[in-house]
Amino acid sequence: MKGTAVFKALGPIDLRNVARDEMLRWMMFIPLLIAVVVRYGWPLLVAQLQTSFQFDLEPYRIMIMSYLVIGSPVVFGVVIGFLLLDERDEGSLIALQVTPLTLTNYLVYRLGLPIILTIILVLVSLPLAGIDNFSFGELLLLGLVTAPLAPMLALFLAAFASNKVQGFALMKGGGILFILPFVAYFLDDRWQWLFGLFPTYWPPKLFWMLSENESGVWLVALAGIANQLLWIYLLSRRFNRILHQ
Repeated sequence: MKGTAVFKALGPIDLRNVARDEMLRWMMFIPLLIAVVVRYGWPLLVAQLQTSFQFDLEPYRIMIMSYLVIGSPVVFGVVIGFLLLDERDEGSLIALQVTPLTLTNYLVYRLGLPIILTIILVLVSLPLAGIDNFSFGELLLLGLVTAPLAPMLALFLAAFASNKVQGFALMKGGGILFILPFVAYFLDDRWQWLFGLFPTYWPPKLFWMLSENESGVWLVALAGIANQLLWIYLLSRRFNRILHQ
């Protein structure tokens, strides 16, 4: 089955599945809502902290704003991960093996869609949040480096959780991976690279470098994509083993 046929066949089904799940339905809009809150709330927060506690938050602006980058793939990764869990439990994925739609084509669709949506959301959410110091090319590069996190998270949930309850638990436990990059921000550059083992490090690192007009952004972008693709490969192998047990 061709790619366009896969989208036509499964796209409406996915829309219905997401629409009938209240949590998944609202999650799609969370990054945009956060972007609006940041745009109008950041100046007020900075002023309030300065007035009440004489604490200047502006020196940490780049670090805090970079969290917006990894917020988008988290949303799509969770949505797709829960859809995979549902379909695995229902036996839909095994049933695909006797249909014109192969499991490989299905996974390309299922994991490719959040990549496209994440890139679009990065392009929209950062300017919406008032982050206007990046060119379109820089925003696109950020989107490309950030996007693989979405299928990676989806595969992580599908490969290690047995149901949505366990999926929620994994989300909470895996939250540490989204905090570690911001610990790295306060370290010397030589020590920061140790955090490169974690796939969530690379998008914020690229954001910091672009914000400071540092050199070597393309090397960081390529290293980040390579790191995430390796994790996707390892997780997909585990998911395939779980699926055929």
